[in-house]
Amino acid sequence: MPGDLEDGRIVIVGASLAGLRAAEALREEGFTGSLTVVGDEPHPPYDRPPLSKQVLLGQAMADTTGLPMRRDPDAEWRLGVRATGVDPLAKQVLLDDGESLPYDRLLITTGTRARPWPNQDEGALDGVFTLRTREDGAALAERLAAGPERVLVIGGGFTGSEIASACRELGLEVTVAERGPAPLVGALGGTLGKLAAAMQRNHGVDLRTGVTVTALHGNGSFTGADLSDGSRVDADVCVVALGAIRNVEWLADSGLAAGPRGIACDAGCRAFDMYGIVTDDVFAAGDVSRFPHPLFGYQMLSLEHWGNAVEQAEVAAHNMVNPGPLRRPHLAIPTFWSTQFGLNIKSVGVPTYSDHVVIAQGSLEARRLAMVYGYQGRVTAAVTVDMAKSLDYYRHLIETAAPFPPPPGAADRAIAADIAVPSDVPDPSGLSHGPTVALTGYLPDRRLTVVQPTR
Repeated sequence: MPGDLEDGRIVIVGASLAGLRAAEALREEGFTGSLTVVGDEPHPPYDRPPLSKQVLLGQAMADTTGLPMRRDPDAEWRLGVRATGVDPLAKQVLLDDGESLPYDRLLITTGTRARPWPNQDEGALDGVFTLRTREDGAALAERLAAGPERVLVIGGGFTGSEIASACRELGLEVTVAERGPAPLVGALGGTLGKLAAAMQRNHGVDLRTGVTVTALHGNGSFTGADLSDGSRVDADVCVVALGAIRNVEWLADSGLAAGPRGIACDAGCRAFDMYGIVTDDVFAAGDVSRFPHPLFGYQMLSLEHWGNAVEQAEVAAHNMVNPGPLRRPHLAIPTFWSTQFGLNIKSVGVPTYSDHVVIAQGSLEARRLAMVYGYQGRVTAAVTVDMAKSLDYYRHLIETAAPFPPPPGAADRAIAADIAVPSDVPDPSGLSHGPTVALTGYLPDRRLTVVQPTR
């Protein structure tokens, strides 16, 4: 391994799960140089999934969700400091305290933040929350523990549904407002969306679908909301669960291909510049990245998944300290899980990359099943409900581009082509909640002017 890749200065912007795992992996890969991790939050990296589960249920405190270190990355931690820009020519990261950090290689793991309520004054009412940070989780848990009369959740994605589930487990009345036809439909399609809707209603959730919240009311404190169907929901707590915004604004003048859908990079985590040229000194990993995957038509995947952040961070770290022939691609199959309303939902592959689905095991009636997704005649995803042991088998079918409907042995019943039904994945623009998986091409936010270099 060339010495200049083992040494030098590496800066990681984003003290996140991906940032921590990348820092650890860099040392495991033999990097001996200077390593600096910049994070805008004052805390060391912590785990976010418990915030919408154990923390809201009072089973854990928000300040106990710190991520364990697998090894000491021997890094300088610059916490509570925000990166404001990158100077690619001087190879410096600019900070909001006026300092700049020189780098030889840069890894961007800035992740996402919660999408706020669009009306800033209404969003500032006491009792209106989002859920993304440790402070968010602690504040919302405290308010739920006080026993509000009703909680309004705006958005029926995974986060909104998990919050609603926690509310019902705490014995709280809850209303979920979702613009789409069902909760989780943007991630899992119409069939499982119907199951999710039935489960919420069976557990006492006041589920309103096909509606939007048009206004939040209150004189200092939140008291209720108007819906697009003319109805009103009286509540004293509101949780805005409208998806996430990728933290890329600080890269606006960097020349990188960074926009609302994230930072475009190749399968080796090397970031593209705005002209589509791959860089050799800037890498991206985790929720903020967008990368091509050959199993899904080389579409650019944006994944808000815990496992993806870990696996991609390790690939990025490996490629930052290894020369071209030794670099490896990030080809992990996306996985995701959620626990809500007594159900354990696990996903492998990309359910939204599908045109048809079949129930290969179990049944909707039993609330225990394995649903397989296909696109143009091959398996692309599977989702299990309380049947997680089957997931590894379906992962193998995805990795081997097995034919769809699944072959014999993949099901507890014979599956014929005419049993498959459309996957019914809606256009994300018609949903309240943002997708946890997005397949997109790069759409620049401004017209590009090609600047020819002068000699």
